Amino acid sequence: MKNYSECFKVVKKDCFKFISSQETHAEKFKNKHEMVEKFLIPVCFWIARKIINNNTLIIGLSGGQGTGKTTTSSLIEIIIKKYFKLNVFKISIDDFYKTRNERISLSKKIHPLLKTRGVPGTHDINLMIDFFKRVKKSKFKTILLPRFDKSVDDRVEKKKWYKIKKKPDVVIFEGWCVGAKPQKNKELKKPINDLEKNYDQSLKWRKYVNNQLLTKYKKFNNMLDYLIYLKAENFKILRTWRLKQETKLSLNSKKKKNLKIMSKQEVLIFMMTYQRITESMFKYASKYASVLMNLNDRHLIKKIKFLK
Repeated sequence: MKNYSECFKVVKKDCFKFISSQETHAEKFKNKHEMVEKFLIPVCFWIARKIINNNTLIIGLSGGQGTGKTTTSSLIEIIIKKYFKLNVFKISIDDFYKTRNERISLSKKIHPLLKTRGVPGTHDINLMIDFFKRVKKSKFKTILLPRFDKSVDDRVEKKKWYKIKKKPDVVIFEGWCVGAKPQKNKELKKPINDLEKNYDQSLKWRKYVNNQLLTKYKKFNNMLDYLIYLKAENFKILRTWRLKQETKLSLNSKKKKNLKIMSKQEVLIFMMTYQRITESMFKYASKYASVLMNLNDRHLIKKIKFLK
């Protein structure tokens, strides 16, 4: 389409500058021209068409660990701002993690595995729901939202939090379990990996996480206007991509103190906490997502479907 080509000319410089900022000496983005013009620009046109009057549009963007959610959502933000001149606010579900002390307390009260950030139940879900309600109001008031620093596994000090002063036209809310749905109780019984087998023999952790999806997270997911889902080919490839992410985090955080950077073995164990929900989303998310982006084994978008 002609409009897509025109848009690409306008946003190309900013998009490629952002992509360069995400590259490392060992890891370079491939086919960035195609990714932006063929896939992400059409998504941005689709988003722009969904905006009605002064209503803030809330777009969920989901995908397994390492699928490129942050990069994809950041590029979408750049395109919508630059070409469509719309006010966009982007945030990750990761920023709403409970504090380290809150998770330690949760792990003592319910199950030791809840000390590990990630699964439903380890986020401040009430704060997320409150944010969605406030951002939708016609009379907008300044909103303060937390930032989470994975390198220290805790929130940053309050003076560094997000401050939204103007009502956004679009909110992009990205996260690995955004849009996830609960499983049936009988599906929880069989362990999916060694972590569940050895550390959750009573099913208490699995049932707690699943119940969170069934209750509070269901309410949160119902507040999304649309869901974009990045689908990888399998869980094995996500492990490879996630290990590369941790290496990059380590390189970018060398000057910080009290780091919580994970070793290879720690990353693999960490990902086991995500596996059940991630594999469930492999099966079912494509049935209820609004936009489906299929990724190949080289971390590239190979196909896109607009479902709603």
